[in-house]
Amino acid sequence: MFTHWRIFAVSHQKVFSVSVFFFFFFTMCYCRIRAILKRSKTRVPLRRNYSSPPGVVGNDVKSLHSVINPPVAKIRNIGIMAHIDAGKTTTTERFLYYSGYTRALGDVDDGDTVTDFMAQERERGITIQSAAVTFDWKGYRVNLIDTPGHVDFTLEVERCLRVLDGAVAVFDASAGVEAQTLTVWKQADKHKIPRICFLNKMDKTGASFNYAVESIREKLKAKPLILQLPIGEAKTFKGLVDVVNKEKLLWNSNSDDGKDFERKPLLEASDPELLKETIEARNALIEQVADLDDEFADLVLGEFSENFDLVPAEKLQTAIHRVTLAQAAVPVLCGSALKNKGVQPLLDAVTMYLPSPEEREYGFLQWYKGDLCALAFKVLHDKQRGPLVFLRIYSGTLTPQLAIHNINRNCTERMSRLLLPFADQHVEIPSLTAGNIALTVGLKQTATGDTIVSSKSSALAAARRAGRGEKRHGRSSEAESLLLAGVEIPEPVFFCTIEPPSVAKQPDLDHALERLQREDPSLKVRLDPDSGQVRILLLPRRERRKEVGYVY
Repeated sequence: MFTHWRIFAVSHQKVFSVSVFFFFFFTMCYCRIRAILKRSKTRVPLRRNYSSPPGVVGNDVKSLHSVINPPVAKIRNIGIMAHIDAGKTTTTERFLYYSGYTRALGDVDDGDTVTDFMAQERERGITIQSAAVTFDWKGYRVNLIDTPGHVDFTLEVERCLRVLDGAVAVFDASAGVEAQTLTVWKQADKHKIPRICFLNKMDKTGASFNYAVESIREKLKAKPLILQLPIGEAKTFKGLVDVVNKEKLLWNSNSDDGKDFERKPLLEASDPELLKETIEARNALIEQVADLDDEFADLVLGEFSENFDLVPAEKLQTAIHRVTLAQAAVPVLCGSALKNKGVQPLLDAVTMYLPSPEEREYGFLQWYKGDLCALAFKVLHDKQRGPLVFLRIYSGTLTPQLAIHNINRNCTERMSRLLLPFADQHVEIPSLTAGNIALTVGLKQTATGDTIVSSKSSALAAARRAGRGEKRHGRSSEAESLLLAGVEIPEPVFFCTIEPPSVAKQPDLDHALERLQREDPSLKVRLDPDSGQVRILLLPRRERRKEVGYVY
């Protein structure tokens, strides 16, 4: 039906070709609007089911009902960020497999990964929208968001980093820091996100550990803390060395899934050269951490000044955690997600070095005194459930049938259901506490960037506690003073007009565009006062932001 749209490209000086972003965006718009108008939606069949009863699904797959609900100190809200094709989705897929929540290893090329569930993502082999999954690892609950790597979808990264406590930056070991790596790194800097670096694809031809580390130091102006050394590179890559514990990790070449590996201490008799290199790297690491952390420096200079080898691994790990939290340096690990090497130590590093929600400084929490405070950072529309709103809970507890107050829109809504996110499959849960990421059903007015509290009186009470309750502009200003920072969206520069094939379809088109605006805050819809046509305003890729108008 939308093939009847007339397409023109208009410019005052010359006609510009439509960018890749333009193609991707309108492909998604076309598919979604057509689905809404026809009241049907094609779903890609999934071979997995995560919503089974508590316990284990089949022989070896955990149910989402078995996800642990630990204290806030053992919660990690992390994101995977990188340049396109660095291996973010593959790394996420290995996380889920080794934590026991998938039966088989998914592959981007085969189109069967958990987080790339959209038909467009599976057809093109890229991540278009962010996807949230929840799993547990060695007593820790990990809420992970896999973000896109393409520059055209950088807004997805922006709104996810806004609510995360830490991030894993994935690098192609053969390329080091790439263009979009710089972009997402600056976004993480803006939101003051502690991060660790994973040098992926160490098995790839041209992979160079030293080159990748040097590019982090030179291009990102960061201080890398080398926690691992590769054993071999490119085709000879077979394992890695744990610098902190002076151990080597070797993966069984006959193992198909990477679960079978052994950890051995480095000995002078069997690995003299490797042990020497590891001791040098460990001593350099101790000196580097001591320069950045005064507490650790006092310990080293006081008790272990004569022999750094005697510094306990636990003390060094604790100091690395403090340095990472202070964003004074970034731990660097290596491996190959596709070849199933180095992923389990990366998961250990996530729980060991990245902060918990209570370690992040959020000054506004003291105003709420334990009352509910959450931020809506993403909205999706489901055919059966309606609007699905992703919330980061900063304080308080969410339960089904809870009435909440939206400060931005000054309205009260009732949340009908509370879900645990796992890509496009969700499990209903009875409650969720502070520090977690929730998926809610029933919030029909809430949009991206809205601040959610338990009630209007709670917001006003928090404002008074913050010393901002002076009645200079009335009561509404008190509530406005508690708005959490949303997502900064640049002004759009692409313009187009859209019209339905008949007047009877106009209400359906308006409804579809309204849904798209809630999902994508960068999409703006305006009514042209002269022509009466509906205009869509878009964001192009950053390097092509010019004063160009497109009329559709």
